[in-house]
Parts: sequence; structure tokens; C-alpha cells
Amino acid sequence: MLNIIAVFAGGGIGAVLRYLSGVWFLKNLHVNLPVATFTVNITGCFILGFLYILFINKTGWNPAVKLALTAGFCGGLTTFSTFSAEVFEMIRTAQYVQAFWYILLSVIVGLIAVTIGAYFAKLCI
Repeated sequence: MLNIIAVFAGGGIGAVLRYLSGVWFLKNLHVNLPVATFTVNITGCFILGFLYILFINKTGWNPAVKLALTAGFCGGLTTFSTFSAEVFEMIRTAQYVQAFWYILLSVIVGLIAVTIGAYFAKLCI
């Protein structure tokens, strides 16, 4: 039961931060690009890469804390469904080049962010 509460709490915090970042980007950047989704997804990749290495090397972490931070917070912060809907809308409106680059950059930069997060975790251990 504690694990479920941990995921619930972490997910709520992550989802609220995702929402607030979307509001901030909409208010401050007036571009026809899914910048908020890209930013939270890449940030989540970095954090998850960091936590992955941290939890592998520091095994004394409480399982509920691990779940709160990974499945909860990172899961609530990042959003594959919104990414997919944005790509779908780009394709639907014939923005094929933009959709291609968004997909490519999201995957490549996401992998790079996980790698950088893992690298920083190794420096901290």
C-alpha cells in the first residue's frame, strides 16, 4: 500500500509541474512548436537516467522512495501520450517535416539526456 501512495504522490507532483510548465511556455513563448512537452520529456529523461544509476549503486534506498521518484514523479512529469497527440496533429495538418524532426529530436535528445543524467550520477557517487 505504501508503494501505491508513493507513486500517487510523486505522480501528482510531476503532473502538476508538467501542467505549470505548459502554462509557462504558452504564456512566455509564442511558437508553433510543442516546446513544453519536449522540455518536460527531456528533463524527465535526464532525471530518470540520474536516478537509475543512483539506485543501482546506492542500494539502501527505500523502495517506496524509488517508486515515488521514478514511476511517480518522472512518470507524471513526462508524457508520451501528449507527444503522440502532437505528432498526430502535425501529420493531420500536413506538417510532415516538423513531425519528423520532432520525433527524431525527441528520441535522440531523450537518449542523450538519460546518458548525461547517468554520467552526472556517476560523478556524485
